[in-house]
Formats: sequence, structure tokens, C-alpha cells
Amino acid sequence: MKFTLQKNIILNNPETQSFLADAFIAEKEGKLPLVIFVHGYKGYKDWGAWNLMAEKFAKNGFYFVKFNFSHNGTTIENPTEFADLESFGQNNYSKELSDLEFVINYFSNDNRVDVENITLIGHSRGGGVSIIKASENTKVKSLITLASVDSLDRFPSGEKLEEWKKNGVYYNYNSRTKQQMPHYIQFLEDYLANKDRFSVENAFKNFNGNSLIIQGLEDEAVPFFAAENIHSWAKNSELILVEKANHTFGAKEPWLDYKLPVLMNAVAKNCILFLNLGLKKK
Repeated sequence: MKFTLQKNIILNNPETQSFLADAFIAEKEGKLPLVIFVHGYKGYKDWGAWNLMAEKFAKNGFYFVKFNFSHNGTTIENPTEFADLESFGQNNYSKELSDLEFVINYFSNDNRVDVENITLIGHSRGGGVSIIKASENTKVKSLITLASVDSLDRFPSGEKLEEWKKNGVYYNYNSRTKQQMPHYIQFLEDYLANKDRFSVENAFKNFNGNSLIIQGLEDEAVPFFAAENIHSWAKNSELILVEKANHTFGAKEPWLDYKLPVLMNAVAKNCILFLNLGLKKK
């Protein structure tokens, strides 16, 4: 199936700052199911093989959107580089949830979208953020998590926490880009001020839609029991554990191949099957 690509759409969220989104739109008659992909920590919309995954969804009849969080460290001019570390340091969960809300509302207003069939796909930390947003926005009917965290309380502890409070900033080294990525203390303060809202467990228990939870058994960043936890909290969920899969299901940055990694391709197939089965039940 052919699709139309709208690349680097500028979105202006008045609560945060401008950021970019891509839309891969299937060329077929009728309303299209909307799928919104949410990247994780130190991620961005064009990382690795996400473009190829987006193409696969569009070729299978979906309106697929992916975007950069406004404070993920990329910029309008440099969407694939962490060119604004100050912005990265000022990121927090409230801003990410605001951006995701803006994306949902912006693209659901497209007359090509079936507003009764909106799905969030969240990877890693983006999975936790997606779970919370799905419980808040009734437009979201289904949810897919890929290597999702089961808690957003992923902060330093002990002496490192005390140093963070004292210095007002801590740095996380990015081994790929060789950058020291700052986190200002406002990130922790935002979490503590909204702890109930940011509970992944409570959010999933309050989400009434169908969910697909996919986790690699060789994930080096998120243990498989995180997937078992969120599966146990969901009301209507299916859990798929992928043998030999790491945190990114075989993808890396940059991804120079013209096709998806084998394991990520299998993951995408399972996602599309899950969504198509849901559509047939309607």
C-alpha cells in the first residue's frame, strides 16, 4: 500500500516549546486508525529504525505519527542531534505529558483520522508516559508498550541523590554521542509534586482499553519483570516476551540497512496484528 509522508511538521505547544513530528499516512479510502509513537529517554523520532517501522505501519493502512518531545535535547534545526543540552536538562514528565496531549489533539483533528481508533505506542520511558496519558485522555482506545518501564521513579539514590540536591544538577553520560547530559533538580521536584499522577501502576489500572505489552528477554535496560508488572496491572492485556531481543529489538543508531532488524520487524507484525484484530471486533 502506498503512503504519504509529511516530514518535520512544526508543532507549537504553548505550554512547552515548538517541536517536530512526522506523519506517515496510508493512501486508502475511509478513515484511518491513528497510531502515535512515543520515544524514550535519550531518544528521538528519527533514532535507529523508527522510520522503517513507521513505513511498515503506513503500508498496512495506518496513519502513523512520531515526534520529538519538546525538551528531548533536539532542536527544530537539528532534529537528530542533542544540540540543546540546556533544554534537555529542563525536561520533566509534566512537559512530556503536555506534548503528548498536544500531539493527540492535533492529529486527531485531521479529517482522515478515525477518532474512535487511536493508539499510543511507547518505547522504554515513553511506555510509562504513554500509559499515564492513555489513562487521562479518553480518545486513546488502545495501548502498546515496547520495553516499557514500570515506574517513572528512575532517579539517583543515596549519595548521588544528595549530591544532586546540593549541586542542583547531575549528569548522565551518553556513550554514543560522548555528551554529558544534564538533569536539573526541577525534574525531581516535578516528579515529587505530581507523584500520584505519575504512578504507572495506578494509571494502567485505570485504563479501560486493550493493551499489548512487548518485552525483550535480553533487555539490558529494563528487566522482563517490568513487563510482567504492567501486564498484571492492565485490565485487558496481552504479553509477548521476545527471545534474544535487547532493549531496542536489534536496532541501533545509526541504522543504515534498508529493512527493519529481524526482531523489530517481528515486533511490528505483532503490533499490526493486535491492532487489526481490535478493528475487526468493532
